[in-house]
Amino acid sequence: MSAPTAPPVGPSVGETGDITVHRCTVTVVRRGGWSWGPDPRGLVRQVVDALPELLADHFAERLAGDGPDVEITEPLTVTVRPGRPGGPGRPAGGGPPVEVHFAPVPMVELPVDAPGADAMSLEESFAVAPDLWTVPGAAALFAELAERGELDALLALLPDESVRAYLLALLGVDFATAARLLAELVGRALAAAPPPADPHGLAADLSWSGEALPQRLRAAVAGAEAADLPRLLADFLASADREEAVRLARSLGPGAPYDHAADERPGEPPGEPRTTGEVRTNTARTTGEVRVWSALPFLLAGPLARIGYLDAIGPALAGVELVEQAPLFAAALAYKALGVTARGWRRADRDSEAAAAFAGLSPPVAEERLVDFARQVRPALPVLDGVLALSVCRGHDPADPLLITGTDQGLLLFDAHGMFPVAWAAQAAGLLPYWQMCGRPPVLLCDGPLPPGTLRELAAAGVPFLTGVRPLRGDPVARLPWRTPLWTAAGTAPDVRLAAELPVHAQRFADLVAALVIERRAAPLAPDGGLERTGTLAAALGLATIAWTLWRDRETPDPLLALTRFADLEATVRYEPAAVRVRVPMGRRHADLLRGGLLADVPDVVWLGGRTLTFSAG
Repeated sequence: MSAPTAPPVGPSVGETGDITVHRCTVTVVRRGGWSWGPDPRGLVRQVVDALPELLADHFAERLAGDGPDVEITEPLTVTVRPGRPGGPGRPAGGGPPVEVHFAPVPMVELPVDAPGADAMSLEESFAVAPDLWTVPGAAALFAELAERGELDALLALLPDESVRAYLLALLGVDFATAARLLAELVGRALAAAPPPADPHGLAADLSWSGEALPQRLRAAVAGAEAADLPRLLADFLASADREEAVRLARSLGPGAPYDHAADERPGEPPGEPRTTGEVRTNTARTTGEVRVWSALPFLLAGPLARIGYLDAIGPALAGVELVEQAPLFAAALAYKALGVTARGWRRADRDSEAAAAFAGLSPPVAEERLVDFARQVRPALPVLDGVLALSVCRGHDPADPLLITGTDQGLLLFDAHGMFPVAWAAQAAGLLPYWQMCGRPPVLLCDGPLPPGTLRELAAAGVPFLTGVRPLRGDPVARLPWRTPLWTAAGTAPDVRLAAELPVHAQRFADLVAALVIERRAAPLAPDGGLERTGTLAAALGLATIAWTLWRDRETPDPLLALTRFADLEATVRYEPAAVRVRVPMGRRHADLLRGGLLADVPDVVWLGGRTLTFSAG
C-alpha cells in the first residue's frame, strides 16, 4: 500500500482530518492447516482495502478536533485476524468479519508552522541515526602493513612519486612510518650512486653526493649502520620543520640536490596540499530506490573486502587528499564489469546508471570528472596495486605457472591457476619482484605485443620461461623439439606438461585481455592509463574470486565465466542512512552466490560514506 489517506471524519462539513501513511507493510501469517484458500492474494487485498477505514475509526478523536498535527514516532502495528460475526472491523466488499488490534504508540504534537516539519518522512523518523564514520588515514594502512611484516615489500613496489606523496602525508602524523618511507628514498638514492670506497657504515655511502642530505643529518648518520637509518631519520623528522623535511624528500631524486640555501629563506613550504579549481560533484544518494540492469559491480565488493583491498581504498585516497572523490574510483571499477564501451569511449545509458548506483551517486558520472580524477589519483594507485599483488602472491603455489602477455600499455602478469591478476608493468624488469614473491615459478609468455628486450630481461634474471612468441635476434633462448614452435630460456630444463598447456592458457588469457582491457574502459578519455590499469586488476581479481569460489570443483575457473553469467543479474538498490541494500531475484544464481558466501554484508564501504552494503533476495 502506498501512502493511503483515510476518509474525512468530522461532526460537520468542513471539519476534516487526514491520515497519511508513508510506508506500510502487510504480512499474512497462516497458522495450522495446509491451504491458503482459493485466493491467497485476496486476503492481503481485503486487509489493504479495509485499513484506511480502520485507521479513521481508531483515530477519530484526533481527526475530529482542531488540535495540532500529530506524528507517530514509533512503528504502528495493526493486527487483523478472522473474528466472530459482529466484530469491530469489516473489510470493504462484504468479506468475512475480522478482529482488529492496534498496538499502543506514543504520538508527538507537530505544529503546522514548525520549521522543518515536512523535511523528514515518517519512515525516516524511525531510523536510528548512524554513527559518525571517519575514513582512516594513510598512517593506519601503513601501520597495518608493518604489523603483518609487509610494509617493506610494499614500499619496494612503489615508484618514487608515490613514496614522496605519502611521506608528505605522514609528516607530523606518524614520524616512525614517515622515517621508513624516507629511508626507502635514501636507500634508492644510495643504490643509484657509484659504489662507495668503504663498505662499512653510511659515511662512505653518503659520499656519493655531499649535498644529498642537510648538514646536521649527515653528521648524525655518519658512521651509523644501515639498520639504524630509520631511527635516525625519525629523530630528524621529529625535530625538523615541514619545510626542511619536504625539501629533503624532494632532493632524493635524480638531479635534485638538497637546497641548503632555502634553510634560511622564509616562504610557503613546498609540498603543501594542492589547490585545484572548482570540482563539480554529483549528488550522493542517501535515500530512495533504483533498479539496475546488472548487480555484478556490487558482487565485486565482497571479494575485494576479503583481501583487504576495500579497506585500503580510503587510506590510500586520504593520503593524497582525494577521499571525497572515492565514488569516482567506484564508478571506474564498475565500468570494468558492465557493458562493452562502444568505439572505445561511448557508454550505454544503462551502464552509466548502474555505475552511478554502485558509486552511490545520481547519474550520470561526467567523463571529464573521471579524467580529472585519473590525473590526481596517480600517486595512490600503486599502493592499491601493491596491496592486491601482495595478497595474490601470498596465496600462489610456486608449482603453478605465471602468465605474461603484452598489451599496448606494458606487460600483464597473472596466476595461471584461476586467472588471478598479479601486476601490470611497463617492462619485464618491473615484474621481477612479483615473480620472486610468488616463489620463482615457471612463466608462460603468451601472444601479445611484448616490449623489446622482454626475453633478454627475463633470461638475465634467471626466469624459467616458455613461449611461442618468436624471439628477436640475440635473445638468449633455445628452441624445443615440439610439434609447434616453442622456445625456452637457454640453460633451463623445459616442462613438457607446461608446453602442452600453453595454447589453452594463451587463449584464455587473450580472451580475458580483450574483455577487460580492450572492450571495457574505466576512463577512456584519460591520457594516463593508471586508473585504467588499477581498475582492470581490481575487477579481474573480484571476478576471478567469484569464479573460483563457485565453479573450481566442476570446471576450470575463469573470470570471464563470472562476467558472462552474472552480467545480466538485475537488482534493486535501496539507499538508507546506515546501509545500501541490494535485492537480487531469487533463482539459481542467487542460490549459488548465497551458498558460496558471496552475499555477505560488506561494512564500511568508503565510497558509500561508511555505510554497509547488504544483499537479499526478492
